[in-house]
Amino acid sequence: MLPEQADIDRAVALLQAGELVAFPTETVYGLGADAANPHAVARIFAAKGRPADHPLIVHLAGAGCLERWARDIPPLAWELAEAFWPGPLTLILRRAAAVPTATTGGQDTIGVRVPAHPVALALLRAYAEAGGGVGGMCGVAAPSANRFGRISPTEARHVREELGETVPLVLDGGRCLVGIESTIVDLSRGETQPPRLLRPGRVTPEQIAAVIGVLPQTATPATSDDAPRVSGSLAAHYAPTTPLRLVAPAQLADVVDALQQAGRRCAVVCRSPLPQAVSPHALRKLPDDPRGYARALYRALRELDHSAADLIVVEDVPVTPSWAAVTDRLRRSAAGAQTTGLRDG
Repeated sequence: MLPEQADIDRAVALLQAGELVAFPTETVYGLGADAANPHAVARIFAAKGRPADHPLIVHLAGAGCLERWARDIPPLAWELAEAFWPGPLTLILRRAAAVPTATTGGQDTIGVRVPAHPVALALLRAYAEAGGGVGGMCGVAAPSANRFGRISPTEARHVREELGETVPLVLDGGRCLVGIESTIVDLSRGETQPPRLLRPGRVTPEQIAAVIGVLPQTATPATSDDAPRVSGSLAAHYAPTTPLRLVAPAQLADVVDALQQAGRRCAVVCRSPLPQAVSPHALRKLPDDPRGYARALYRALRELDHSAADLIVVEDVPVTPSWAAVTDRLRRSAAGAQTTGLRDG
């Protein structure tokens, strides 16, 4: 059941008052605040424990709001907005002068998108109709509604479990349909430079190329020294507190069996069935297609993180373009989980 209009109206009032509101998007649940209000933005950083230099993505009611937030907008940006908004594509552009640097992590660039979820759009449109917040800018900064570096929430209950009373209102729009964060494309270098893919997501480089006629460059550590900092770009991110290990499909059963024999409580995420003789402490079998897998991934990791396992073992996914976004999240999740060392004895 979607929120009532009264809930949307309350959310608008809270945002205008500089408070936080969590709401669903098609990707993950976002922790929203008036993006033009530095004091409201500070509440996001405090609630998440997020570093102040880590920029936020601003969510807009439509592409018509774009010029309030960005300057020197290249034609490619308008083409991509027309093709993919509302939808899971974030564009990195030059920051408009009125945008607080608190929102952009101190950078001269800004990430913007128009989400596709009906609740998010209802909220953003109502916020714009009400005149928005500071300066009438009508944008809502909304990183994922979880503690910084942890698993993004894909259901309202995940937000409540993790952030509790920190958030005055959580709009419940059901389970997120995409399940992983938006694709991020950098268009801030001007019209003479090709776009750069800074984070893979549901919108693929091939889909982008079909619209603008050029394949985005994929940023790598060797080529991204001058790339803007963006959400989800740290090596360790999207992580459970339980250590997580990626295992090749051919080795999965043997690794799980060996861990069990050693007395380790082992939780497993897999795409293919395990032999009957292998009985892990907890098991989540996910769809063997990248979209279905992405939709179910964070929920599965959250459930296994609460299973009292010593280790989460994840069957690795194919190294193909269609699995690139899932691969990105799994690699960062494994790196982030290993930094905790909580139960990896």
